[in-house]
Amino acid sequence: MGEQQRIKGFILSNFLFTDDANAISNDASLIGQGVIDSTGILEVIVFLETEFSIKISDEEMTPDNFDSIDAIAAFVDRVRTK
Repeated sequence: MGEQQRIKGFILSNFLFTDDANAISNDASLIGQGVIDSTGILEVIVFLETEFSIKISDEEMTPDNFDSIDAIAAFVDRVRTK
């Protein structure tokens, strides 16, 4: 399973309480649609650090990096290639 699928699975199961991949598109704004809030972003960060063995700095904890599944996957790619 790819990074994007793992991230989407986490979002679906922990915030939307479903396994229906059609419940949200990969480019939908998670923050704008009220799927995640600041506490939710922290939960996503803990998941990403554990799941992908990365460390996310305070400076990287911006809404732009966590606003959509696509944005989160791109962010994880950038962090992993540092």
